This record gives sequence, C-alpha cells and structure tokens, in this order.
Amino acid sequence: MNADLKWLDDPEVFRVNQLPAHSDHRYYGDYDEYKQDRSHFVQSLDGEWQFKFAPNPSERQEDFYDPAAQWTGYDEIKVPSEIELNGYGQIQYINTLMPWEGKTYRRPAYTINGADQAGSFSKAKDNTVGMYRKVFDLDPELRGETVRVCFEGVERAMYVWLNGHFIGYAEDSFTPSEFDLTPYIKETGNVLAVEVFKHSTASWLEDQDMFRFSGIFRSVKLLAQPATHLEDIRIRATVDDNYIDGHFQLAYKAAGELSGSIHVIVQDQDGKQLMTMDRAVQGAMVLTSIPLQYIHLWDHRDPYLYQLLIEVKDKEGNLIELIPYKFGFRRIEISDDHVVKLNGKRLILNGVNRHEWNKKTGRAITMDDMESDITTFKENNINAVRTSHYPNQIPWYYLCDQNGIYVMAENNLESHATWQKMGKVDPTYNVPGSLPEWKEAVLDRARSNYETFKNHTSILFWSLGNESFAGDNLVAMNEFYKKKDNMRLVHYEGVCHTHDYSKRIPSLDMESYLPDQPVTDYRNQISDVESWMYLAPVHVEEYLKSHPDKPFMECEYMHDMGNSAGGMGSYMELLDKYPQYFGGFIWDFIDQALEVEDPVTGQKVLRYGGDFDDRHSDYEFSGDGLMFADRTPKPAMQEVRHYYGLHK
Repeated sequence: MNADLKWLDDPEVFRVNQLPAHSDHRYYGDYDEYKQDRSHFVQSLDGEWQFKFAPNPSERQEDFYDPAAQWTGYDEIKVPSEIELNGYGQIQYINTLMPWEGKTYRRPAYTINGADQAGSFSKAKDNTVGMYRKVFDLDPELRGETVRVCFEGVERAMYVWLNGHFIGYAEDSFTPSEFDLTPYIKETGNVLAVEVFKHSTASWLEDQDMFRFSGIFRSVKLLAQPATHLEDIRIRATVDDNYIDGHFQLAYKAAGELSGSIHVIVQDQDGKQLMTMDRAVQGAMVLTSIPLQYIHLWDHRDPYLYQLLIEVKDKEGNLIELIPYKFGFRRIEISDDHVVKLNGKRLILNGVNRHEWNKKTGRAITMDDMESDITTFKENNINAVRTSHYPNQIPWYYLCDQNGIYVMAENNLESHATWQKMGKVDPTYNVPGSLPEWKEAVLDRARSNYETFKNHTSILFWSLGNESFAGDNLVAMNEFYKKKDNMRLVHYEGVCHTHDYSKRIPSLDMESYLPDQPVTDYRNQISDVESWMYLAPVHVEEYLKSHPDKPFMECEYMHDMGNSAGGMGSYMELLDKYPQYFGGFIWDFIDQALEVEDPVTGQKVLRYGGDFDDRHSDYEFSGDGLMFADRTPKPAMQEVRHYYGLHK
C-alpha cells in the first residue's frame, strides 16, 4: 500500500495500518528492571530530529522519506515539541471558529465527494506540513524482536515510513498511535520518516478552545516484546453491595507464542499477598472473578491502591515478562433518588477543567508540570479534573490514581464551529451529528480513550466530548461505553440544546440560544447526568426544584477570566440544599499564554491570543485560568480554596 493525500479529505479514512488501541500498562523483563523503572523492551526516540517545513502541501519534498533521496537544507527540531514554537508557521489562538474562517470556504465540513478544490486539505494553501526524519540504530536488546513504534501524540494527521517503506497513517492527535515496524527494521541505519499535516478532516473534530499547533508534541518510542506478550489487560475491581467486600477479575489478550503460563499476584500496600492464580497462556482469557473480604476502598481522602503483578513465564518456567499495575476498589452509582454516590456516600466534585500547558512549550508538557499541578490541586481542595477536551498524557492518569483525583476522561472531540456562530445555535452543518461518514471516526476516538485508560481507578466518568451538539453518532458513542463498562458513568453536556428546558427552568430565556428548527431530544440517549455550562445559580436551583430525574452538575462554570470567582458561594450553598447537585468543574485551571522576550525591555513576559499577529484570534480569552501560565496562582484561587474546603 502507498500513502495517499486524499486521506486528508476523507472523514472515513482516519487510521491505516494502525495497531488496535490497548491498555497503557508498562512491562519489564524482570523485577530488577521494575525496581529501576527501566524496561529493556523500550527505546526512546525523543531528542533531535531532522526537519523541514513547508507552508502548504504543494511545496513539500514529496520523496523526503526515501533514504536515497537528496535531503539537504534541513533543520534540527526537538521531539517532542510544537512546530510553531520552533519558529515555523503562524501561532494562532482561537476559541470557537475554525482557523481558516474568512480565508477558505469549507462548509459544510469537507468530504471527498462534497467540496471543490478550494476546500481540499490535500491542496490547501493554509495547510502547513512538517517533514521529520530520525536516523537511529536499534538498541542491541531490541534486535531480533517484534518492534512497534508508538507516537503518544501528533497534531493532526501523520504519514509514517521506515527505510522508504510506507508504514501507516493516523489521526486523533491526543491518543497513542502504534505501528508494526518489524518487516522493515534493521539493526543499524534506520530512517524513520514522519509527515505531519496541520489540517485534515480531523480538524473538524478538534475545534477546542486553544492555540492551534501542529507537530510531534508527545514522546516517540520503540517497543519490543518478548516471545509471549500480554498486549492488553483489563482489571475489574468491583465492590459488593455491603461496601466491605469486593471481587477482582483480570482479562488479557496475548500475542506471540501461546505457550507457558501466567502467575497473577495481588498485594496490599504492606506487601501482603491477598491472592495468587496460575493459568496456562491462551490467546485471550478472562480469569475467574475472585472474592476478597474487607477491602480497603479508594477515594479522594484515602486513595488506597492495591498492587497487581502479572508474571509471564515460558514453558521452562523462566520469567520473560513482568507487568505491574496499581488499582483500587471503588463504586460509583446513581441512587434511586437521583444522587451520585461513591462507595455508598454522596459524591461532590470540587473540580477544574485543565488544558495541558507549559508557558514555553505549549502542550508539550513535562512530568514536572503534571506533578506541580497535582500539588496545586491538593493545596487548594480541588478533588476532580475534567481532561478538557482530549485525552491527556498517560502519566497524568497514574498521578490521579495515586492522589485521589476524580477524573472525567474526555474524548478528543469538539466541533463547536459546525453548529454555533456568534452565540446562535444552528446544527444544519453539525459534525459529527447523525452523518454516517463521521460515525466510525468518532467511535474510534471513544474506543481509543476507553482501551488506553480503562484500568485507572480515578476515572469515574467517560465524557463523549465537548460542545459538539448532538446526534446519532454521539448516541453510538454512549452505547459503546455502556456495552464496555458498567463501572463508570457517561457524561455529555451538549444534549441540553436538544430538549425544551422551559418547563424545568421557566425564567431562563432560551429563545436566542436554542435552534429555530425542531431537533431530536437526545437527553436520555447520551448522558447519565444532567450537565450544563455556566448556568446561573438561580437557574440551577429552578432545575433542582423541578423534581429532576437526573443528578445535575456543571461541567464548566465560574469562568475565571479577569476578576472572577466572586460569586462562588452561591453555587456552594446549593450543594447544602440539594443532594442531586454534585458540583462541577471550573473553567479553567491554567492560562494559555506563552512566555516571550519583550523586544523593547528585554524582559520575559506572557503573551496571549492576538499578541502574535494572529488573525483571526479570540485574544485574551485564552487567559481564563485560576493560575497564570507560569503556574503562579491568581487571587481567585483563594476563593476556590475556601469554598472547595467546605466540602472536601
């Protein structure tokens, strides 16, 4: 198969030769590697790569991936990083609109059968291209093994070649993309080539309120595997009705030689073995559900995690793979009186929405950034986070497990510009809506989100995405989660636009907000909880007084821009009056601003949207965090610490 630029213009092509998504577990050769947190199965490709930039597809070097091609005049670029923050292309911040609005006409959302040449991403003058090459030798420990390459995050569409051979294509910027390199990899002198396009049909699904960057912005690594390898595991730690006992179940999918055995161990935090299990290796297996008495429950106040160890042994009994995973027992449910409960007790979310952000590197954040954010959460009584509006880096979910942070794990989906203009709702061109050509793309994003992060105790909610209106395709996403996972709730706010609130909130003027034409009421087909953005306390109370059949939360509220958060007490009072109200997530945690050197004073200053000659732009709207981009708390954080402390 050869690469085809037409894939950029076809919403039904979003992955080619990409391996199926799987659990994010680490694996090691033995216990010594595990203690050192160094696996000989992993080779990092982070660091300096060769790089060329093209302002549009027609000016790119088409044969750059060929090792025999002339490759001169290239620069060096650090991976991971954002292309625009290395001096290429245009830095641009936008909230609702698409980045090409007013310049290129692409409406309705482009499909390969529906747009003229001006709308084509494969020919567009506004579609920048980054050409990356990495020359590397395979580590001796990986030689002779099955080898994959894992890209943890690439914005927005990428083609991959190894040693001149086409490997695959991927979209979905914020979940890992893996490809098999085994047929073409050599011991030395490998040339890995990656072509990154800033725009494709995926751009319609990634219209988040953020700076629009492109490039390889998360880590890249090679992954080898032993002769027998567990490529996917699923942990189910359920809590019985008495909230004292529980059950542990493990499922796995094996690859390679289906011989030998697996030995499963579960330990408590003191190292005491609670159970062991031995089974012969099979291709796929669900191990027996094991009852455990007097389990220690996990929550924000006491994030107790058990230790799972899976030993994979060959037929001679030698340890060839060790998989550790820490997990907790917890149970989230909605009671008969429509109250969200965790471990039988009412749940209150003292939450924030959080973009991944670093003042110098944009969304290419570090472990230090993540650990700093967790510390800030704990210092300010923040117990919950919504991964707005895309899956975060894998370590973030482990940190939330360890620190008792409740997670709303959001899919990489926002199509704001396709249904709302200047505050007016018009779903005529809504993506994904009920359009059949978009269904598989969004289901794939839901699948990747679930499969990657399904074992994390901290995830209480799956969120279908943000500000994408509604439609049959979101119903299908909800049905996917319901089929796969009965241990979490599903959230989606956009259904509020599809049904009449006048009976529940009579004083709320919706005439200028809701669409003129009638739309299907998706309220009970998509979300387990009622969710609104920025609903004033008086309207929240009207809803709660109407004897609602669903619990209520605000997935975004207290928009923290300028001198904000002063009315927070009004929301907190409702928590004391109405148990069906379970809090929400402040918008948002950290400013999106970039540190630059002022050309006049020479001082380091923070710049926001519009400060980079970006037009169009939503300007200082990128500055609505509880912290400045340098992670200095704003005065509003004091208000948050006080009021969130009342229900910690």
